[in-house]
Amino acid sequence: MTRSVTAIAVSAAGLAFGAAAQAKEKHEEEMISQADVPMAVQKSAKDEAKDGRIVRWEKEGKNYEAVIEKNGKKWGVEINDSGKVLNKHDESKEHKEKKE
Repeated sequence: MTRSVTAIAVSAAGLAFGAAAQAKEKHEEEMISQADVPMAVQKSAKDEAKDGRIVRWEKEGKNYEAVIEKNGKKWGVEINDSGKVLNKHDESKEHKEKKE
């Protein structure tokens, strides 16, 4: 009986930690206006957008994302609050995965 209770407790703890880890992986995007974006971030995005245009801004956790339309494609550029570019990705692929 004691083994069963221990096994159930260990299983429940494993499920709880798994759910917490999965929730952490999910990133939340919040649409924001350019006025809410630090100047260092705006400058980096403008440099990345040369020959293109910034179509929207998003806040993702502590970082910012500029969605840039360039040569007929939309690119997401993740930038920290100091203006360092962290990541670039094809925005259309991201939204297909999310079914948006």
